[in-house]
Amino acid sequence: MFDIQHIRNQFPILDQSVNGKPLVYLDNAATSQKPLAVLNAWQKYYTEINANVHRGIHTLSQLATEEMELSRRKIQKFINAEHDFEVIFTRGTTEGINLLAYSLTAWLKKDDEIIISYLEHHSNIVPWQMLCERTGAKLKVIPIDSDGILQIDFVEKNLSEKTRLISVNHVSNALGVVNPVEEIIALARKNSDALIVIDGAQAAPHFKIDVQQLDCDFYVFSGHKMYAPMGTGILYGKEKILRELPPFHGGGEMIATCSFDKTTYADLPFKFEAGTPNVGGNIALGAAADFIESIGHQHLQNHENALLEYAQQKLLELDGLRIYGEKATRTGVVSFNLEGIGIASDVGMILNKIGIAVRTGHHCTQPIMAFFEIAGTVRASFAVYNTFEEIDILVEGVRKAQRMLS
Repeated sequence: MFDIQHIRNQFPILDQSVNGKPLVYLDNAATSQKPLAVLNAWQKYYTEINANVHRGIHTLSQLATEEMELSRRKIQKFINAEHDFEVIFTRGTTEGINLLAYSLTAWLKKDDEIIISYLEHHSNIVPWQMLCERTGAKLKVIPIDSDGILQIDFVEKNLSEKTRLISVNHVSNALGVVNPVEEIIALARKNSDALIVIDGAQAAPHFKIDVQQLDCDFYVFSGHKMYAPMGTGILYGKEKILRELPPFHGGGEMIATCSFDKTTYADLPFKFEAGTPNVGGNIALGAAADFIESIGHQHLQNHENALLEYAQQKLLELDGLRIYGEKATRTGVVSFNLEGIGIASDVGMILNKIGIAVRTGHHCTQPIMAFFEIAGTVRASFAVYNTFEEIDILVEGVRKAQRMLS
């Protein structure tokens, strides 16, 4: 059974007031709050088994290693990877994409092509631009329509022997649009040998990910958006490709042998995990996966989709309110502006005064904002602990902001 109060009771941060009003936290696309199970896992590591992993023979080091590798296996199950060593711990989505962009440098040459989309976060644009600058490759961008929907026919028309890589997000952080990544992958497999990267930062918190079913080459996501601590994340890659890629960082942990003449690299996954890892955070990331599994992906998805539908219905009752991506398939996000009110942050500041946390601005997606000819939006984003009552409070807050700013 889905018990919203039982879920909310696991998030102590929600039981507080902001500016004298009960906190209504609707900034989950930026970072989610953390349940007690995650906080306890993190605290237990630092209070009971704090030690470095993999190289120690003493008891605490062995316990820490066991707990972190157990977490790796939990994530393997969470995304249905074939092997646990295909799961690489990172600091988040941004590091995972940068790792790939660096390690793939030798794979590209002048006039090769990389396809991304108009809906990307800056972290899925800038690393590929930097790769193009290093190699002479060219960037191609899948356009969107007025509803924020990717124009997939562009992919089919632009796939060729020059297409070396495709990198798109599963869900847009700015609009909440769920992209047809299955269709993009199928087109790529049929018409090219391109490697396929999926940015799952906004998908992993909201629905079940199955990397084998998707048949992507790489899948990256962050822990802190799916109830885990900040500074945690995952890069999944197919074994064959990971074995061929050179490492990103050099140092401890990632070597097999090291001498002044030559260094050889460790086996997977450690080749890509140089230095002391975020052991406590990585263990807590496994606890976050357990938390989501305990609720059930379908329960979670049904609740969040109902919240989104209700929020959209209620917000559109306000005169002069526009939702971006309104007609697209979306999850977790409603992004909007009020007619005649040019600065989204003014709305956000008024909402904050009554305890409502939303995000305003360009959301690290300036190309999207340029497409819609706006500076930014007000973005309310949902998690499993949000309620319909909170949406009512949001709508009343927006109505108040509209009166004050008109």
